[in-house]
Amino acid sequence: MGFYEFSSPYDWSRIAEYKRTAASVPGGMVDLSVGSPVDSVPLSVRGALTAASDDPNAYGYPATAGTAELRAAISDWFRDRRGVDLGSINAGIVPTVGSKEAVALMASLLHLGPGDVVVQPRVSYPTYEIGTQLAGATVLKVDDVSDVESWRSVPNVKAVWVNSPCNPTGETLSREWLYEIVAAARQIGAVVLSDECYAMLDWRAGQGGVAPCALDPQVCEGSADGVLVLYSLSKQSNMAGYRTAFIAGDYALVARMTAYRKQIGQIIPGPVQAAMAEGLRDGDAVREQKARYERRLSALVGALRAYGYDAAMPQGALYVWVKARSGDCWRDMADLARLGIVPSPGEFYGAPDHLRFSATATDGAIADACRRLGA
Repeated sequence: MGFYEFSSPYDWSRIAEYKRTAASVPGGMVDLSVGSPVDSVPLSVRGALTAASDDPNAYGYPATAGTAELRAAISDWFRDRRGVDLGSINAGIVPTVGSKEAVALMASLLHLGPGDVVVQPRVSYPTYEIGTQLAGATVLKVDDVSDVESWRSVPNVKAVWVNSPCNPTGETLSREWLYEIVAAARQIGAVVLSDECYAMLDWRAGQGGVAPCALDPQVCEGSADGVLVLYSLSKQSNMAGYRTAFIAGDYALVARMTAYRKQIGQIIPGPVQAAMAEGLRDGDAVREQKARYERRLSALVGALRAYGYDAAMPQGALYVWVKARSGDCWRDMADLARLGIVPSPGEFYGAPDHLRFSATATDGAIADACRRLGA
């Protein structure tokens, strides 16, 4: 394991000039770029953090693998919210310091390197590519990961990134498509890396509001072998600053990752583990937050349509993904900045002809953006 050089267009300093323009507009800037939560952390979570602030797990060293309470909360969450019994499929658990470090370190902790190939969606969260580069492995971008023929016969494929619901597009895969991905990956000895950080934010009618899981017995055929799922509380519970996420899946892979994490100190602080457990248990707070995001997304979609974008409610996640009116994201960024609105340029995600508008803004900011767009 070692760090190699990386390169990426994912550099937020590149939108600084657009933010300066937007800030000079009367009423100031409406920032719809970075997907950083703006709502309050649930009271239950704050209470748990306070109560644990002088526990033995606070003044002493916390467990890398997570406290018994946290591990039980993760297991219960999978059972109650995702329909997955981790014990029955022989899945391990390890908490991570946010999901970004889990993504960025994944290829390295799997001991991938030069000559190994990691598949990912062409349009996707940039850290998948960066993590593969850090490991020295080769990135293979495909238009649709669920089109398994686009990667199954490629030599040396060792891992396949899946992101459902997807950042930035919102695309959400069915159980059937996830099953095909897992089956094809197992045939060639590759690990499925399923980023499900937006799983509780599924907007499709008739789907129950929760996206399918790669560890669902109908997907993984009752075994976690070769499958790793990532989840984060950043969006469901507004806990981005707490850095609370976890990996669950293939017991042997998780055990090896945990051993390395212990040695390099990738450990969630003890009181934060208590807060994380409460965040997983507080389903009412998650439902309240989900309702906020649904209202904001719906308002944004209507306003963007009124302005001339071909916008639609995403299948999942927190973003409205649209094709740039001019055909170039940077030209649209300049036009929108003159209205005081700053989205994310699609180039960051591999699509320079698109834009991403985040619903992680206050109700007031969303209403202001809608007014400026003419809705």
